[in-house]
Amino acid sequence: MSARVGLFLSRQALTQDPSSWREALSAMADAGLDHVGSADHISFHTGWGIDGIVHAATLAALEPRLDVAIGVYLLALRHPVPVARQIVTLTQALGLTRTLELGIGVAGEDRHEIEICGVDPATRGRRTNESLSVLRALLTGAPLDHEGEFFSMRAAQILPRPPAKVRIVVGGRTPAALRRTGLYGDGWLGIWTTPQQYGGRIASISEAAGARVPDGGWQHGLQLWVGVGDTPAEGAVAVGKEMEALYQVPFERFAKFAPCGTPDDIARAFHAYVEAGCTGFNVAVYPASGRWSDAVEAMAEVKRLLG
Repeated sequence: MSARVGLFLSRQALTQDPSSWREALSAMADAGLDHVGSADHISFHTGWGIDGIVHAATLAALEPRLDVAIGVYLLALRHPVPVARQIVTLTQALGLTRTLELGIGVAGEDRHEIEICGVDPATRGRRTNESLSVLRALLTGAPLDHEGEFFSMRAAQILPRPPAKVRIVVGGRTPAALRRTGLYGDGWLGIWTTPQQYGGRIASISEAAGARVPDGGWQHGLQLWVGVGDTPAEGAVAVGKEMEALYQVPFERFAKFAPCGTPDDIARAFHAYVEAGCTGFNVAVYPASGRWSDAVEAMAEVKRLLG
């Protein structure tokens, strides 16, 4: 089975007339890409954000040929019961033929974003664990009695059940995040990791999971920023300015995690992660030309080269 490859729409695309989104998504489906990605932030650093579930529903409605991946959703900043309802509503729209992958993260990169949502940043890991436990239980459709540190509920129930399985993957690189994946996830969604680190972290997840194996087996993914150009240096310039604008730190801190260059260059970098156990990629891609068509064409070629 070949690795799945999907793209996030670029920030430039998201600031254009939404009528152009359909064309961008259609190009991805025509090129044979597998899914479209939705990010999630409420107010990240400069105030930027996208509501991951609302955005995913919009993208799913605009292009029915693509699966949808949300990565990563900041579950600790929401209550798990209404999130369960949102997820079920989204899966009803997707039906039986399309997959929803829900990536969960702990919102660790901007403490201010957590604070303005009324959440103590020191509790975000524990809140995420408890929320995951509640969310998973609710998605079975069975009534739930729960008494925890953050949530208390009696006979909570969300019906109907999702028509198809929701694949829940967990983001993060810390030992706590890897344990969380082993306990609650159907897979890991890595970021800022080398291929060597990737394989080691999957081993840590297996250790934490013990005998638990998700239905359908483990599905481990990776989120990457990619710069496309005639040379790696040209690609690095294209993606570097975008990463610096969003994260407010020099690109040099991310460069070793951001494959750049031609489709051949990028495919070689991706292949190393596949060898380490990666089964899917969520990619933010920026071509030197600035044209979305070039981004789609390049990543379709990367997918072909991965086999």
